[in-house]
Amino acid sequence: MTATPGAAFRATVAAAGFVLDVPVIGAAEAAGRVLAHWQDGAELRELPDGRWLLTLAEPVGTRADRAPGLPLRRAGGGALVAVGSEGAEVAEHGPGQLVLTTAGRTDTHRIAGLTVLDPSGWLDPTGLTPHRPRPVGAAPEPTAEPVLEALPPRPRPDLRAAAGIRPRSERARRLTEGDPAEARPDGGTRPGPGMLAGRVGWAAYVLAVLLMAAVVLVWAAGNAGLIADRGFRPFALLAGIGLGLAVVLRSRGIVGPHRTSGTSRTGSSRTSRTSRTGSSRTSRTSRTSGTGTAGEPTPAAGRKPRRTRRPLLGDLLARLALRTPAGRLVADRHARYLRELTRAFEQRRWEDALRDAIQLAGGGPGTEKRWLSLGLPHRHTGDLRPTPRRGSAGASSPLSGPTVHQHLSDLYRHAAAALERDGRIDEAAYVLADLLNTPAEAVALLDRHGRTAQAAELAEGRELAADLVVRLWWRAGEHERAIRTAHRRAAFAAAVERLTPDHPEAARELRAAWARHCREAGDRLGAVEAAWPEESLRPTVVADLRDAVALGGPTRSRALPYLLALGAGEATRTLARAVLDGDGDPRATGRSALAAGLAALPAADPATDRELATAAARAAVRDGGFGGQHGGRTEAARFDQLIRRADPLVAADLARPRPISRPADARPEYTAADRPGTLPVLDAVMLESGSVLVACGQAGVRLLAADGRTRARWDVPAEQLVLADHGGSALLVAGYGRVREIARLDLATRAVRPWATLEARQLVPSFDGRHLITADRDGIAVLDTLAPRPTVVWRELGGGQRLAGRIARTPGGCAAVVVSDLPDGSPLTELWRWDLPGWELRSRLRLDDAAADTAAEPGGSLALATVGLLAARPLERPDRTVLSWTTDAAAAVRELTFDGAAPYGPTADGDHWALTVPRTDGSGLLVHTGAQLPVATVAFPQADPEQVGIRRHADAVTFRHRSGRVLAVSADGATLLANLRVTTDRGTG
Repeated sequence: MTATPGAAFRATVAAAGFVLDVPVIGAAEAAGRVLAHWQDGAELRELPDGRWLLTLAEPVGTRADRAPGLPLRRAGGGALVAVGSEGAEVAEHGPGQLVLTTAGRTDTHRIAGLTVLDPSGWLDPTGLTPHRPRPVGAAPEPTAEPVLEALPPRPRPDLRAAAGIRPRSERARRLTEGDPAEARPDGGTRPGPGMLAGRVGWAAYVLAVLLMAAVVLVWAAGNAGLIADRGFRPFALLAGIGLGLAVVLRSRGIVGPHRTSGTSRTGSSRTSRTSRTGSSRTSRTSRTSGTGTAGEPTPAAGRKPRRTRRPLLGDLLARLALRTPAGRLVADRHARYLRELTRAFEQRRWEDALRDAIQLAGGGPGTEKRWLSLGLPHRHTGDLRPTPRRGSAGASSPLSGPTVHQHLSDLYRHAAAALERDGRIDEAAYVLADLLNTPAEAVALLDRHGRTAQAAELAEGRELAADLVVRLWWRAGEHERAIRTAHRRAAFAAAVERLTPDHPEAARELRAAWARHCREAGDRLGAVEAAWPEESLRPTVVADLRDAVALGGPTRSRALPYLLALGAGEATRTLARAVLDGDGDPRATGRSALAAGLAALPAADPATDRELATAAARAAVRDGGFGGQHGGRTEAARFDQLIRRADPLVAADLARPRPISRPADARPEYTAADRPGTLPVLDAVMLESGSVLVACGQAGVRLLAADGRTRARWDVPAEQLVLADHGGSALLVAGYGRVREIARLDLATRAVRPWATLEARQLVPSFDGRHLITADRDGIAVLDTLAPRPTVVWRELGGGQRLAGRIARTPGGCAAVVVSDLPDGSPLTELWRWDLPGWELRSRLRLDDAAADTAAEPGGSLALATVGLLAARPLERPDRTVLSWTTDAAAAVRELTFDGAAPYGPTADGDHWALTVPRTDGSGLLVHTGAQLPVATVAFPQADPEQVGIRRHADAVTFRHRSGRVLAVSADGATLLANLRVTTDRGTG
């Protein structure tokens, strides 16, 4: 007896699959049912009418009326038959077919021909915490990975060799310098024939002077009366004769300093670590004046420049000699040299002229005082290649006068023009770069004649503008080298602007590389701003905008106008409207940032744009402007832009924003939680989104909301947080003795990946998203955190210079206390300041003995901020503490007095400082904070008398105590942003 269809739908069947009616129940409900009944080996396909077919690997028993869809059974021929189709003729259907009865009609489908659906795409891993399996038992002690030295090599183009100029003539060499010293196998020198002759000449000179002195003294003793009557001065006569003899012997090359050029002595010892040369420079613009110092040696990497030894009596003897008849011999020798050199240039004997030409050098503000020498200037004897800096000031001669300098300059410029007309580009570039010392003109010449790679090499070797170097390397096809230079010196924007007028396609490619660089560093908004001016690149940053929205806070608000300009839908419009109509601090919630962004970037849909412009104008009036992001005329112009696009009826009734006045002398006091948390807080920083990232040591890392709720948790040990300036990523650092394990956290996707295990003396607590500043035994090392292994891309200090204390950093600058070894063995302690990202050394301030003695004491009474060196010292009364600044700006030096003793001294992060003072009754701690003047005081009740940590990021300052308490205020101290206790289950507000 055959069962009726109604009975079949009430019976329990062995279902081999199901048909889900997606158009009726919806895709979300259908996906949930599929996942609930999924088996290993199951398949999901889509029918032509939109329904889904779920086939199971093994049949399951289920009641037909409670099944997730229409059950299917396996027929005798192997086909899948829907329950309720028993009356149909299905015997002839074989495996791989599906038989369905719909509206009284039986349809057959070939299962293999249906579209396959992949349920794995439905899974969203956002918010899940990845866990790395750990071995059972004690974990092995981590070992540091070797750090890869990958410092960018400095190009050393040899224009003399490129121009085919042979070494100078023997006659010119003898005329100027004599025989060079011969090199010894150990790297030193031994006297050559010319040097030996020089020493013999000096010995003969000394004997001649002694003989003349004896003759004059004997004559003076026998003619004492005549000397008294005539007024003779025997010693003045002896000095004049000695000077005249010295001038004659030196002009003939018999006596004088027979030394080699510094290049031949130090050139072989140069290393590839050329970046260390920056440590010994106080100004990149320092150059020697006059004509004769172009041959001074460039110091070896990591060494101090070798100073030219001055004569015993300076230039006194030389100036006296010029007043004697011997001065005529000196002038004749110099004039003969100039005549021969001028004649060679005028007769276009380029080989002789360029071989024997003397290099010119321009003066600068850092030029040392030079002394007068009677010999011809020392010239470069090694390879004539561009060097990053000139040596220290040496001797000048009558050739250094302005008249002779101008004559040679005109001579060389005419020669460069003539060589260019003749097509001798290498020789012309050599004249401009090495003889005239105008490398920028040589770079333009080479680029003009299609020598782009050579021009790029010369520009990088002479440290010309970074955007010029990037543009030239990109045009030369060296894209990786151009990007590396742009990474290190932040030259993307200027390079793109220089490329756009003449090479728009190359500018577009470089702009795409710029956006990719920002994306890799976790800077989503940076990638958007880099790509946005090129309309064809805008679709590539949609994912970056979504990640920026996920970060929340002002970052989300700055991303929303871009999404609206790209035509985002209703969800984006609703979110933007909710932010504009919300409450809370306009800077913390991002309301001011969104209003400013909408003023500059209209939405694609006119109706949406009018609605949001109206809401943004109302928010600006309510908040008194745009949160201080723009001032004066800029804020007025942005408000006018909103009003022009807003609803006319609303705009007619809106008043202009008026700034909200705050008390000028307000110095609020905030109180942290009155009891400790249950987890230690070793580091904490408030993000722009309003969340607080907390490092709890071996208990892992947590992301807490401002009200204390736990938003995310990572089981990654960390005791230090190194936060990116853009707030999109952070490095999690766990210390194990001298070794540190570092993981990288992406705050947009909340994914953590291990990066490196290395040995470093200190890590600066902030970075640009890619380059991490560390300190090792060699000085300051900059690591590329996006490289697969620790890679050094830049170094500072070394060669007798060492750090004392910690490094202070902000996005635009870096400061450190540096101790240098003077030639006499005594230490010199200075405060050094660099501009980032190019590491240009801007100032060196010598510290007094008291600061120098305590600079290297860890946890002592000194702290370094980018605003200066802070020192805390007690007054005569033990319950008073004075905080003072040491800066390179006299107007910024001030002292502040606080009640109580500060046993740990100040602490600082970037440009913000904090001074922890225990209460006299032992009931807790007071923390005074500010940039230069104090702006707020934070109290930690019942806290142990240890130093309170401070972190400055964006517009927030975060204070932490190891007892598990975190408090954050705005940078101006006017607003309390968070006050938390960190516990094992959740942070509490």
